[in-house]
Amino acid sequence: MKPVFLLGYMGCGKTTLGEVLARQMGLRFIDLDAYIEQAQGASVRQIFDEMGEARFRQLEASALRGVASMTDVVVGCGGGTPCHAGNMELMNAAGLTVWLTASAERITARLLLPEQKVKRPRIVHLPDEAVLALVREEMQRRSVYYSKAQLQFDSTDIETGPATERTARCLARQLLEMGALMPSNE
Repeated sequence: MKPVFLLGYMGCGKTTLGEVLARQMGLRFIDLDAYIEQAQGASVRQIFDEMGEARFRQLEASALRGVASMTDVVVGCGGGTPCHAGNMELMNAAGLTVWLTASAERITARLLLPEQKVKRPRIVHLPDEAVLALVREEMQRRSVYYSKAQLQFDSTDIETGPATERTARCLARQLLEMGALMPSNE
């Protein structure tokens, strides 16, 4: 099976939903940021701080090319992944792309959880009251890339374990209807 790429703004549930979806479908889950961190021996935040965003985007594009050639995987991409280096076109050619959506308010509430905010280079230094405006602005700007996904899926209801399980089952059904479990050579 070709890769399934989950994309969308940070905090939309790519990792939370992706891990459950992969388990339910009997696939392996790859968080692209974690994949990069493991290869670099540094966190995304450290890479941004020490090497800059441009270098991070180079590393990200290289990692994406690597996972795009894999089979039987669900890939949780970084929020900016589709917006750089022809990545969206690569993902659409290599597999199935799913844009996970939720409201700016819901995403902001998730991002402001202390354990989440500290991991996010784009917001870690912002006062809480500035995050919603940034989320709205960036979601709008990035929607031109996200909208190129082959499927749009509402990821609002993933706040609890049972809700995430239900939401993942719903997404799995849609993927099956789209033929996502076809062998990668067909």
